[in-house]
Amino acid sequence: MLINGPNLNLLGTREPETYGYETLQDIEQQCADHASTFGVQLIAKQSNSEGELINYIHEAKHAAQAIVINPGAYTHTSIAIRDALSAVNLPVFEIHISNVHAREEFRHHSYISGIAVGVICGFGTAGYKYAIERASHYISES
Repeated sequence: MLINGPNLNLLGTREPETYGYETLQDIEQQCADHASTFGVQLIAKQSNSEGELINYIHEAKHAAQAIVINPGAYTHTSIAIRDALSAVNLPVFEIHISNVHAREEFRHHSYISGIAVGVICGFGTAGYKYAIERASHYISES
């Protein structure tokens, strides 16, 4: 399951110098196509609401074998999302379009990284495909 957090629905128009010009729909389609090359079906979700993101994580427990998540700003603030990810006991792959460590100091801390199999940041939207690839390999190796 690919889960995207707040404001990622604005990709393509939101700060394109930081996030690029691809839309979330473009990224989801690219990820679905890439996942299919590994024999994996992608379920994509996005919400600006913390509670809805938690519901998607809970849904993943029964619908997915791994979670690729870009929690957006909730990366730095949401213990509830971290707790939900821990509770479903699925491998988690954290993704960020920008290099959060080269940005404002408050973005340097992630509540998710400590429970993630891996973190990919700073490679633009191409990082999504790499996260899908790594999650697919992780699933097949487990």
